[in-house]
Amino acid sequence: MSERMFAIIGSELNVKPKQVQAAVELLDEGNTVPFIARYRKEVTGELQDEQLRTIEERIKYLRNLETRRQEIIASITEQEKMTDELMKSLEAATKLQELEDLYLPYRPKKRTRAMIARERGLEPLADMILNDTVTAGDPLEIAKDFVTEEVPTPEDAIQGASDIVAEIVSDSADFRAYLRKKMWNEGFIQAELTGDEEIQQQFLQYAEYAEPVRQMPSHRILAVNRGEKLGALKLALTVPGDTYVTYMVQKLEKNPKSIFADYKAAAVADAYKRLIFPALERDIRNELTENADEQAIKVFGVNLKNLLLQPPLAGHVIMGLDPGYRTGCKMAIIDQQGNVLDYGAYYLTNSEKLRKEAQKVLADKIRKFKVTLLSIGNGTASYETEQFASTMIEEEKLDCHYIITNEAGASVYSASKLAIDELPDLDVTIRGAVSIARRVQDPLAESVKIDR
Repeated sequence: MSERMFAIIGSELNVKPKQVQAAVELLDEGNTVPFIARYRKEVTGELQDEQLRTIEERIKYLRNLETRRQEIIASITEQEKMTDELMKSLEAATKLQELEDLYLPYRPKKRTRAMIARERGLEPLADMILNDTVTAGDPLEIAKDFVTEEVPTPEDAIQGASDIVAEIVSDSADFRAYLRKKMWNEGFIQAELTGDEEIQQQFLQYAEYAEPVRQMPSHRILAVNRGEKLGALKLALTVPGDTYVTYMVQKLEKNPKSIFADYKAAAVADAYKRLIFPALERDIRNELTENADEQAIKVFGVNLKNLLLQPPLAGHVIMGLDPGYRTGCKMAIIDQQGNVLDYGAYYLTNSEKLRKEAQKVLADKIRKFKVTLLSIGNGTASYETEQFASTMIEEEKLDCHYIITNEAGASVYSASKLAIDELPDLDVTIRGAVSIARRVQDPLAESVKIDR
């Protein structure tokens, strides 16, 4: 089995399986990727660090896949429901999702409507509905044969049998695989504002937002997820569901003259709406988020590398501006050694009157402390704050300029024990502005303070 995994990874990376095997053996011995890339090139055939990281990730995934495969095979075999065809499908599965789809009909379930219907003896009626075996007579008359104390009416019998049909349709691995692909290619993520109006202010750009699932960039996925978590956005996956139901009904049709055709169509629609769509919507949303998280980590790594390699801007008196709407823009001025000279909060976006007042006060402080550089955080209201700074420098004829600074982690630092120890007399919001100013002065020294 390991040889198969080495071959799969080798094919994906366009390297020899023996190279993959050598790398995996070194990783299993506890060696790290940097160590292997630097000191074991002769063993791995000159594999690069990125290739080694991919091997590390893929071998972990494939081993988990194989473990889950064996668990599923054991479970189905124990239930005495294994078939040659099912075994072939399980052995051919290359993704965890494929395995789970195949296992779905055999997975132990909580007490479902279909399970209750089976206990009440309605499975033969469900077979009639699903297999189109009855072409003459009255459905309700036939259903009378299934009336019992627990199933008091023919309508109840047909409803219970339809629940069984719905579960069978929902558990179809073929339907799930088909619909998952269709939803991914044809679906849209839609958002609408909801909840508290103050929180909504951060997400106004998503008031009438809709975007194809397959085209959503990672940063937008994370943004709308955050809005949903804060209660500012309501998200939904929209797809042509009626088309999917029609497709399934047509695929399941065995005899168009069946007297239960309408009941089967209704059961398929119920399966889609109640069981299939919610599950696949959850799967797609989870996959979008996982992909976005992975991409965010990669981007963060690149940005962090650039940040840590950025040379300090020494010799400046810096005004740090932490932009904001409701609570205003927080300001802190530091000297060449990072000591705080002044601080405050100003409203730059609420009204022209407040903006003018803030411009005069901040311009006076820039002159008083001989500020030569403004560091503006790139978060909420950054664009408006940048416009304010540009206008102020021009109108007040100030001898300084501004830059936009990555403020990621500033709020984390501002509430940390280290920040409290360093700046005990400052409010938590002002500490963030100090951090934004110091990040320009010495990026590395300031960044290492986050999460301490």
